[in-house]
Amino acid sequence: MSTSASPPTSMSRPPYDRPPAPVPAPCGVGPFAPLRVRGGAADRLRRILRRQRRAAAAGLALAGAALATTGLSSADGGGGAPDPPPGAGRPSQRLVSAPVRIADPETVRLLRPGDRVDVIAIGDAGGDDAHVVARGVRVAKVPRTAAGPGGLAAGGIGEARAGALVVLSVERPTATALLGAGAAGRLAVAVSDAN
Repeated sequence: MSTSASPPTSMSRPPYDRPPAPVPAPCGVGPFAPLRVRGGAADRLRRILRRQRRAAAAGLALAGAALATTGLSSADGGGGAPDPPPGAGRPSQRLVSAPVRIADPETVRLLRPGDRVDVIAIGDAGGDDAHVVARGVRVAKVPRTAAGPGGLAAGGIGEARAGALVVLSVERPTATALLGAGAAGRLAVAVSDAN
Protein backbone atom coordinates (compact mmCIF):
# COMPACT_ATOMS: atom_id res chain seq x y z
CA MET A 1 0.00 0.00 0.00
CA SER A 2 1.23 3.33 -0.79
CA THR A 3 1.03 6.28 1.51
CA SER A 4 1.22 8.94 -1.03
CA ALA A 5 -1.92 10.58 -2.19
CA SER A 6 -2.73 10.49 -5.78
CA PRO A 7 -4.17 13.53 -7.50
CA PRO A 8 -7.88 13.36 -7.94
CA THR A 9 -9.01 12.24 -11.24
CA SER A 10 -12.16 13.13 -12.98
CA MET A 11 -13.34 9.66 -12.34
CA SER A 12 -12.96 9.92 -8.59
CA ARG A 13 -14.94 13.14 -8.30
CA PRO A 14 -18.67 13.02 -8.51
CA PRO A 15 -20.10 15.01 -11.40
CA TYR A 16 -22.31 17.21 -9.17
CA ASP A 17 -19.47 18.47 -7.04
CA ARG A 18 -18.87 22.19 -7.55
CA PRO A 19 -16.21 24.37 -6.19
CA PRO A 20 -17.01 25.60 -2.68
CA ALA A 21 -18.69 29.00 -2.30
CA PRO A 22 -16.68 31.77 -0.80
CA VAL A 23 -17.17 32.16 2.96
CA PRO A 24 -18.07 35.68 4.15
CA ALA A 25 -15.57 37.46 6.27
CA PRO A 26 -16.32 37.54 10.00
CA CYS A 27 -17.96 40.76 11.19
CA GLY A 28 -19.48 42.11 14.41
CA VAL A 29 -23.12 41.98 15.37
CA GLY A 30 -24.96 45.27 15.38
CA PRO A 31 -26.49 46.65 18.60
CA PHE A 32 -30.09 45.59 19.35
CA ALA A 33 -32.45 45.62 22.33
CA PRO A 34 -32.41 42.48 24.46
CA LEU A 35 -35.05 39.90 23.63
CA ARG A 36 -37.42 38.92 26.38
CA VAL A 37 -39.12 35.59 25.93
CA ARG A 38 -42.49 35.40 27.69
CA GLY A 39 -43.63 31.83 28.37
CA GLY A 40 -45.30 31.45 25.02
CA ALA A 41 -48.61 29.66 24.64
CA ALA A 42 -48.81 28.46 28.26
CA ASP A 43 -48.56 32.02 29.58
CA ARG A 44 -51.21 33.21 27.12
CA LEU A 45 -53.56 30.44 28.23
CA ARG A 46 -53.02 31.34 31.91
CA ARG A 47 -53.78 35.01 31.22
CA ILE A 48 -56.98 34.12 29.35
CA LEU A 49 -58.15 31.84 32.15
CA ARG A 50 -57.31 34.46 34.79
CA ARG A 51 -59.42 37.04 32.94
CA GLN A 52 -62.31 34.59 32.67
CA ARG A 53 -62.13 33.81 36.40
CA ARG A 54 -62.17 37.52 37.21
CA ALA A 55 -65.18 38.05 34.95
CA ALA A 56 -67.00 35.08 36.51
CA ALA A 57 -66.26 36.33 40.04
CA ALA A 58 -67.51 39.82 39.16
CA GLY A 59 -70.67 38.33 37.62
CA LEU A 60 -71.33 36.23 40.71
CA ALA A 61 -70.84 39.25 42.97
CA LEU A 62 -73.30 41.31 40.91
CA ALA A 63 -75.85 38.48 40.87
CA GLY A 64 -75.56 38.08 44.64
CA ALA A 65 -76.04 41.80 45.18
CA ALA A 66 -79.07 41.82 42.88
CA LEU A 67 -80.63 38.88 44.72
CA ALA A 68 -79.96 40.51 48.07
CA THR A 69 -81.64 43.77 47.05
CA THR A 70 -84.69 42.12 45.49
CA GLY A 71 -85.16 39.75 48.40
CA LEU A 72 -85.46 36.66 46.23
CA SER A 73 -84.31 33.54 48.01
CA SER A 74 -85.28 30.68 45.70
CA ALA A 75 -84.46 29.82 42.10
CA ASP A 76 -88.08 30.08 40.90
CA GLY A 77 -88.24 33.76 41.96
CA GLY A 78 -91.17 33.18 44.27
CA GLY A 79 -89.28 34.24 47.35
CA GLY A 80 -89.31 30.82 49.02
CA ALA A 81 -91.82 29.65 51.57
CA PRO A 82 -94.33 32.25 52.78
CA ASP A 83 -93.68 33.83 56.15
CA PRO A 84 -95.56 32.25 59.04
CA PRO A 85 -98.44 34.31 60.44
CA PRO A 86 -97.62 36.57 63.42
CA GLY A 87 -97.51 34.64 66.66
CA ALA A 88 -96.66 31.33 64.96
CA GLY A 89 -93.11 29.98 64.93
CA ARG A 90 -90.30 32.33 65.78
CA PRO A 91 -91.18 35.79 67.09
CA SER A 92 -90.59 38.76 64.80
CA GLN A 93 -87.51 40.79 65.73
CA ARG A 94 -88.61 43.89 63.84
CA LEU A 95 -88.85 47.04 65.92
CA VAL A 96 -92.20 48.72 66.41
CA SER A 97 -93.20 52.05 67.93
CA ALA A 98 -95.03 51.61 71.22
CA PRO A 99 -96.73 54.64 72.80
CA VAL A 100 -96.49 54.31 76.58
CA ARG A 101 -98.01 56.55 79.27
CA ILE A 102 -95.51 57.23 82.05
CA ALA A 103 -96.92 58.11 85.48
CA ASP A 104 -94.59 61.07 86.18
CA PRO A 105 -94.84 63.77 83.48
CA GLU A 106 -91.83 65.64 84.89
CA THR A 107 -89.61 62.61 84.22
CA VAL A 108 -90.85 62.44 80.63
CA ARG A 109 -89.89 66.09 80.11
CA LEU A 110 -86.26 65.10 80.78
CA LEU A 111 -86.25 62.56 77.96
CA ARG A 112 -85.00 63.21 74.43
CA PRO A 113 -85.29 61.02 71.30
CA GLY A 114 -82.43 58.53 71.22
CA ASP A 115 -82.19 58.11 75.01
CA ARG A 116 -82.11 54.55 76.33
CA VAL A 117 -84.47 53.85 79.22
CA ASP A 118 -85.59 51.00 81.45
CA VAL A 119 -89.38 50.78 81.82
CA ILE A 120 -90.59 49.73 85.27
CA ALA A 121 -94.13 48.59 86.09
CA ILE A 122 -95.37 49.86 89.45
CA GLY A 123 -98.21 48.10 91.23
CA ASP A 124 -100.79 49.79 93.45
CA ALA A 125 -99.66 52.60 95.75
CA GLY A 126 -99.40 50.29 98.76
CA GLY A 127 -97.62 47.35 97.06
CA ASP A 128 -93.94 46.61 96.58
CA ASP A 129 -94.39 44.67 93.36
CA ALA A 130 -92.36 46.84 90.96
CA HIS A 131 -90.59 44.97 88.17
CA VAL A 132 -88.67 45.87 85.02
CA VAL A 133 -90.74 45.34 81.88
CA ALA A 134 -88.16 46.48 79.29
CA ARG A 135 -84.43 47.18 79.57
CA GLY A 136 -82.45 49.61 77.41
CA VAL A 137 -85.23 50.51 74.99
CA ARG A 138 -84.77 53.55 72.76
CA VAL A 139 -86.95 56.63 73.05
CA ALA A 140 -88.27 57.32 69.54
CA LYS A 141 -90.39 60.40 70.22
CA VAL A 142 -91.50 62.55 73.14
CA PRO A 143 -94.78 64.24 72.13
CA ARG A 144 -95.14 67.66 73.73
CA THR A 145 -98.58 68.58 75.06
CA ALA A 146 -99.79 71.72 76.73
CA ALA A 147 -99.84 70.88 80.42
CA GLY A 148 -102.63 72.07 82.63
CA PRO A 149 -102.50 72.50 86.40
CA GLY A 150 -100.77 69.69 88.30
CA GLY A 151 -98.93 68.41 85.22
CA LEU A 152 -102.06 66.89 83.66
CA ALA A 153 -102.66 67.31 79.99
CA ALA A 154 -104.96 70.20 79.22
CA GLY A 155 -108.44 68.89 78.59
CA GLY A 156 -107.62 65.63 80.36
CA ILE A 157 -110.11 63.53 82.26
CA GLY A 158 -108.27 63.63 85.55
CA GLU A 159 -106.76 60.42 86.92
CA ALA A 160 -107.34 58.41 83.74
CA ARG A 161 -105.07 60.77 81.75
CA ALA A 162 -102.45 61.37 84.48
CA GLY A 163 -98.87 61.15 83.29
CA ALA A 164 -97.23 61.84 79.97
CA LEU A 165 -96.89 59.95 76.74
CA VAL A 166 -93.58 58.71 75.31
CA VAL A 167 -93.05 56.62 72.16
CA LEU A 168 -90.52 53.79 72.53
CA SER A 169 -88.89 51.74 69.78
CA VAL A 170 -89.10 48.10 70.92
CA GLU A 171 -89.46 44.56 69.58
CA ARG A 172 -92.98 43.16 69.22
CA PRO A 173 -92.94 40.90 72.32
CA THR A 174 -91.66 43.80 74.44
CA ALA A 175 -94.41 46.07 73.07
CA THR A 176 -97.00 43.49 74.13
CA ALA A 177 -95.51 43.33 77.63
CA LEU A 178 -95.46 47.14 77.88
CA LEU A 179 -99.11 47.45 76.85
CA GLY A 180 -100.14 44.78 79.35
CA ALA A 181 -98.19 46.39 82.17
CA GLY A 182 -99.55 49.83 81.30
CA ALA A 183 -103.13 48.54 81.41
CA ALA A 184 -102.60 46.77 84.75
CA GLY A 185 -100.80 49.56 86.60
CA ARG A 186 -98.55 52.59 86.30
CA LEU A 187 -95.27 52.76 84.43
CA ALA A 188 -92.08 54.65 85.28
CA VAL A 189 -88.80 55.08 83.43
CA ALA A 190 -85.19 55.10 84.52
CA VAL A 191 -82.69 56.62 82.09
CA SER A 192 -80.00 54.03 81.38
CA ASP A 193 -78.09 55.87 78.62
CA ALA A 194 -78.83 59.50 77.81
CA ASN A 195 -77.93 60.98 74.44
